[in-house]
Amino acid sequence: MSDPSVAKRLRASAPLSGAPVIRRGGHWWLVTGAGSLLATDPVFTGELNRFAAARAAADREVARLRATDAGTAR
Repeated sequence: MSDPSVAKRLRASAPLSGAPVIRRGGHWWLVTGAGSLLATDPVFTGELNRFAAARAAADREVARLRATDAGTAR
């Protein structure tokens, strides 16, 4: 486990906001108030990769829809 202050800094940059994981340096880390732990299971990290990609795609689509709505509200 790492220093809890490191966990707080890592949590601030979490790509999966609200989830106790971050991706840093090409690796997924499980983060808690007590520290962080490297996720090494390929099935688990594969699911995290798929979830992160799906969430990014959803965020892009929401932004596109909002931009479309803002353009038609004039």
